[in-house]
Amino acid sequence: MQFQLNTDSHIQGDERLAEIAETTVSGALGHLTDRLSRVEVHLVDVNGAKGGADDIQCTVEARPEGMQPQTVTHADADVDASLRGAGKKMRALLESEFGKLDKRR
Repeated sequence: MQFQLNTDSHIQGDERLAEIAETTVSGALGHLTDRLSRVEVHLVDVNGAKGGADDIQCTVEARPEGMQPQTVTHADADVDASLRGAGKKMRALLESEFGKLDKRR
């Protein structure tokens, strides 16, 4: 599975953050990562330098093999919480989609 992190100009997207993002999102997805060809994470500080509650938005796009890409978005107070929330949402979405797919087989 390929992993890519994208950030806006208000969030420093260094290697350390990329490792944290990959570990957090992959950990949330668990065994489902075996069925994915690519995961992209986009982190945006929606309020910029102004700050504020729930201003870090994380969008996760997962590309399951043989299916259309799936996307979720989660906003939270900091990067870690935003990554965890988006990872949980993506896991729930993929489990639902894979469950539907597996029932048809």
